[in-house]
Amino acid sequence: MIHLGALSFLPLGLIDSSIIPLPGSMDVLTIILAAGSPELWWYYAVMATIGSVLGGFVTYRLARKGGERSLETRLSAKSMKRVVKLFERWGFAAIAIPALLPPPMPLVPFLLAAGAMKYSAKKFLLAMALGRIARYSILAYLAARYGRKMLPFLLQHGHPVVAAVVGVVVSAVLIYLVYRAIKSKKRAKS
Repeated sequence: MIHLGALSFLPLGLIDSSIIPLPGSMDVLTIILAAGSPELWWYYAVMATIGSVLGGFVTYRLARKGGERSLETRLSAKSMKRVVKLFERWGFAAIAIPALLPPPMPLVPFLLAAGAMKYSAKKFLLAMALGRIARYSILAYLAARYGRKMLPFLLQHGHPVVAAVVGVVVSAVLIYLVYRAIKSKKRAKS
């Protein structure tokens, strides 16, 4: 994909925003390309946005065509109820914020909810585009600015850095899961 350059964002965007997403794949490609050609960081941010918005729009249209049944077949009843509730309350922000945030924040359930609930296509596209352009612009700029400087460091100290990052992520996930379990027990007792 890297050899295709910015054009690889189009098929990858279709796959990444589909029912079987590839978390972080667009981010990694954006970082690699922007670090390799720092002067084109803005171009890679725009192309990543276009690819991701196109992929998200395909998922949105499929869910719109399938209606609420598409939500029921793709999400558990608990997840569906939570996503629909968030979407009904926040609408535009329920698309823009997950589009901005990196993995593990899921985006596909919100794309499905927007389509199934017949959310305005113009508002959907605007929310996706705003969230994604902000995300990919930040990633591309940072990669262009610091990518070349970080490569020697990562090559020299890569294993300890990866181990530390994995340790932090695993710890954060465990803390979050314990917090949710405690919160669920408190709700059950109430």
